Amino acid sequence: MTEGEKIIRINIEEEMKSAYIDYSMSVIVSRALPDVRDGMKPVHRRVLYGMSELGLAANKGYKKSARIVGEVLGKFHPHGDSSVYFAMVRMAQEWSLRYPLVDGQGNFGSVDGDSPAAMRYTEARLNKLAEEMLIDIDKNTVDFQLNFDDTIKEPTVLPTRIPNLLVNGASGIAVGMATNMPPHNLKDTIDATIAYIENNDIEIEDLISIVKAPDFPTGGTIYGYQGVKDAFNTGKGRIVIRAKSDIETESNGREKIVITEIPYMVNKAELIIKIADLVNEKKLDGISNINDESDRNGMRIVIDLKRDAIANVVLNHLFKYSALQTSFGVNNIALVKGRPQLLNLKQMLECFVEHRHDVVVRRTQYELDQAEKRAHILEGLIIASDNIDEVIKIIRAAQTPDEARENLINRFELTDIQARAIVEMRLRQLTGLEQDKLRAEYDELMKEIAHLKEILANVELRMNIIKDELIEVQAKYGDDRRTDIVYSSEEFNPEDFYADDEMIITISHLGYMKRTPLAEFKTQHRGGVGSKGSTTREEDFIEYIYPASMHNTMLFFTKKGKCFWLKVYEIPEGTKNSKGRAIQNLLNIDPDDQVKAFIRVKKLNDEDYVNENYIIMGTKKGIVKKSLLKDYSRPRVNGVNAITIKENDELLQARLTNGQTEILMASRSGRAIRFNESQVRCIGRTGAGVRGITLASEHDEVVGMISVKDIESEDVLVVSEKGFGKRSKTEDYRVTNRGGKGVKTMKITDKTGELITIKNVTDDNDLMIINRSGIAIRLSVSDMRVTGRATQGVRLINLSKKQDEIASVAKVTSEVELEEEQLTEGAEIPENDVDTDNSTETTNE
Repeated sequence: MTEGEKIIRINIEEEMKSAYIDYSMSVIVSRALPDVRDGMKPVHRRVLYGMSELGLAANKGYKKSARIVGEVLGKFHPHGDSSVYFAMVRMAQEWSLRYPLVDGQGNFGSVDGDSPAAMRYTEARLNKLAEEMLIDIDKNTVDFQLNFDDTIKEPTVLPTRIPNLLVNGASGIAVGMATNMPPHNLKDTIDATIAYIENNDIEIEDLISIVKAPDFPTGGTIYGYQGVKDAFNTGKGRIVIRAKSDIETESNGREKIVITEIPYMVNKAELIIKIADLVNEKKLDGISNINDESDRNGMRIVIDLKRDAIANVVLNHLFKYSALQTSFGVNNIALVKGRPQLLNLKQMLECFVEHRHDVVVRRTQYELDQAEKRAHILEGLIIASDNIDEVIKIIRAAQTPDEARENLINRFELTDIQARAIVEMRLRQLTGLEQDKLRAEYDELMKEIAHLKEILANVELRMNIIKDELIEVQAKYGDDRRTDIVYSSEEFNPEDFYADDEMIITISHLGYMKRTPLAEFKTQHRGGVGSKGSTTREEDFIEYIYPASMHNTMLFFTKKGKCFWLKVYEIPEGTKNSKGRAIQNLLNIDPDDQVKAFIRVKKLNDEDYVNENYIIMGTKKGIVKKSLLKDYSRPRVNGVNAITIKENDELLQARLTNGQTEILMASRSGRAIRFNESQVRCIGRTGAGVRGITLASEHDEVVGMISVKDIESEDVLVVSEKGFGKRSKTEDYRVTNRGGKGVKTMKITDKTGELITIKNVTDDNDLMIINRSGIAIRLSVSDMRVTGRATQGVRLINLSKKQDEIASVAKVTSEVELEEEQLTEGAEIPENDVDTDNSTETTNE
């Protein structure tokens, strides 16, 4: 250690804490967060001020970007040149800023994410709107501070005439905090500012009705309004943005989706690549090709669809999996008097108006000072013109200018400033015309001084000036909104694109699903051979069939006890002979899971409806569970747990009830139990349920569960795997307590095979039966006579192959008995042809 030096011991923890706090505050105040007054971070403010100092007005020529960057680096911003250049580039990009502040010439990048050209190739100047942010900066309207080397001064804020923080937004990551503000429409923002000026007590709700929502430079659609209201009210919110799209139909009948606007800050090239990857990975189905046809006239991304694809279903999947739908997390943190603060809409307007008021006061004071200085000089010049001969004599008699000033001051009681002006006066000002001009100028100045003093004395007058200047800016630069608003997600209603036609939904054993118009199926007599119902692979067969209308919501229940939702129109349409679409492409079902039951409901958002109806579920091991429909009324993409399934069991059935029905459960061994629904108490979604029927053996299992509302009119129909069926009165099944073994429901023999399903039917019902080989038949229940509970039943369908078995049975309502020759392909189906019962009866192979 050299002489005179000494070691100071300090606590390293305290030193690091102090150093980090200093660093944090530097980042927060001097780099990452915008000032609430002008909406600028230091680098952007310095770029605009530097360009102004270079004389790069909107009506002047361009200068090389490298020259501008050098000016800003050398005088104000001693950081990397790229940070300055890219800040300037962003202010010139029309897809980055709602209202660009820099007029760039050359390659300034693209919405595809292309980098701008090097700064030595591009040129720039100020935009007209930027001049509105710098106007009056030379009139002492804002404070100046010394730059980094204390050689020149720079403004601490710009005297902006536009509420730039709201208009162009801001984003930045500081230490321990971040800001993310969306841009807004200039017209709307100025209207809201004026409304605040006129009434400082205006409610945020009233301001929201004026500003409406953010307005992004790339357009798009704001989907849902709650996030917007949260952001305006609290300063934080999540705004969902969707691309704008149209569905076009080509001459060959194929549809294509055309994207014309994408969400804010989305890279178009990366978006297209992502969609292509999703198609290749089989996460998106129905897309055959994607092209970028964008040109100088606008954006156009064309997505060609496969022939059987439904445009709205594909579009919804694109919204779900790609950046065609993004969210903007609003976090309105800005510097207020040097401190970071979370701001709502009213607070931002209040801070801007306060800043404009300060600017107007300082500008007025500056102009008043200048006017009074000029008036003071004019007073001296007028005195001199009134006594011109004596003034000339005094000046000529003096040996030096200083002596002349002294003599004038003593003679006419002038100030030094006035005496200097007289001495420096030109000879032409001695003419009579010039003397008149002096008096006229003096009179005008006195009027101006009186007006400026009135402004300084009258707050209302100052506020009117602020309003007038805002209206002037609005008239010059205001434009229409680019971003549409869908105030509620229900407003985007794809049901409008589909007629509420009756459909038959079929699901195969391997999980292929489709919807087919009911008119494609013919009515036949009992015992017919049937018609070809579906083309499947050899190892596949149709397992479930179910009637529904296009606008219904389908609840899907899987054997693992999960519940999923799907609108019927979202299910791909197919002919009677097509195999359909893999269900994994429509629902997020686990690979080892399988749909077992379906429930059709009309409106899940009707509070009375969901609170007055129940879902009864049954499992293969005889467990029964009852829950409110309300528990399943909030659709989620990944589904919800509907019932807790125990080991070696699986969900078999789900029925919609009103709480007063009779429940019947049937087992493979041919036994059935009947008990009232009231014996099963209502429990939550995650409950496991209670025992409904005791099975005859370990190998026995439940094959179906029905809920009977009208005992008088509804009969019980059971079907065996060899094609035998039997119709019995519901009253034949005596009411017992749940959990018993039940009574015999069908005489099971080798000829009939074991029981596979149980239905509740009336004479108005038709049965639709499909066997494993894909043969389908539709027959009337009225053709079947009512027999005793323990009989064998009658043959419903002739199985053409010895090893063939019934795969699926469903019922539809037929008010008119149609002969086979009367019902042709495409014939009109009677109204109410689909069963009014809202739930399925699935079969168990």
